Amino acid sequence: ILEDGIAIRVTGQDAERGTFSHRHAVIHDFENFKPFIPLQALPTATAAFEVHNSPLSEAAALGFEYGYNVQAPRRLVIWEAQYGDFINGAQTIIDEYIVSARNKFGLTPSLVLLLPHGYEGAGPDHSSARIERFLQMAADINLRVANPTTAAQYYHLLRRQALLLESDPLPLIVATPKSLLRNPLVLSSLEELANGAWYPMIDDAEARERADAVRRVVLCSGKLYADLVSDPRRKGDAEKKIVQHTEIALIRVEQLYPFPSEEIAAALAGYPNAAEVVWAQEEPENMGAWTFARPLLADIVGALPLRYVGRTPNASPAEGSLAWHNINQAAILDQVYASADQPLNISAPIAAVMGSPTTTQAHERDGAG
Repeated sequence: ILEDGIAIRVTGQDAERGTFSHRHAVIHDFENFKPFIPLQALPTATAAFEVHNSPLSEAAALGFEYGYNVQAPRRLVIWEAQYGDFINGAQTIIDEYIVSARNKFGLTPSLVLLLPHGYEGAGPDHSSARIERFLQMAADINLRVANPTTAAQYYHLLRRQALLLESDPLPLIVATPKSLLRNPLVLSSLEELANGAWYPMIDDAEARERADAVRRVVLCSGKLYADLVSDPRRKGDAEKKIVQHTEIALIRVEQLYPFPSEEIAAALAGYPNAAEVVWAQEEPENMGAWTFARPLLADIVGALPLRYVGRTPNASPAEGSLAWHNINQAAILDQVYASADQPLNISAPIAAVMGSPTTTQAHERDGAG
């Protein structure tokens, strides 16, 4: 991006090193304590790069970055929360300005919000980027909302955003990973980085090779895909007598808004014997992308049953107990990998987690009677 002559400004809560020690944009010399910023020393750069830690005051910091963005529209302006759920401290700035600037003021912000998201059992305040709120406010193509699952996807998403600053400026909301930062599944090759592209939806390459055998197509987003694809039932294990579930395809919805309806429809058409479509998510049923995606998916799937698998509705984004988190997360995986020859258990709760503040559910939704 810097080589293309596009200046970059990155601020946020621990933006210099990254909250999860993943960025290392600023390196400190331990002998003289002087900082060194490698991207400012890039010999091929033709534009400026700056990175600053911002205070733990989301409303003030985001309000400033919004103003900076609209006054410097040719600069890629990025603000990163320490945890995605902290964005609720800046809800006024989001509601009054970022999502409605075009309609209300005739402005075209292109601010990027990086909101670390994923369920690792760390509690309600460390688990949610409040994706449902942005999707509820999305209309008339006023936002881009994404939950990328690989390094290449993240790279090409930011690069696309930079290249569209003048021709098609829109705010970009990114549910960025936490535990996935150290997960080998997100690794991308140099070829994918150098010559790849942004894909709003990623089909299941392995399932595509056995498309006629697929009976259940599961749509998911973000970290849950890593949990599902690394489950031993995905590959099977003869020694442990775990049967491979060849009848299940896992499709990643990388872009939540604008929703990639055409891409999803094309992917579903490639599984001619599919008997049902499942939306699986980690978030409670009243959060995450389900309520937004449900009517759109119902139009796509037609007569096929459309089902939900995830946590039950809850007033809190996540459990406050690691033990309950692990139980509920395992129950979600069990429902996804339930035999596709039999309908999903649509009673609630589905897991033996009596007393849990957040159980899991599988529901049948419209699209199939």
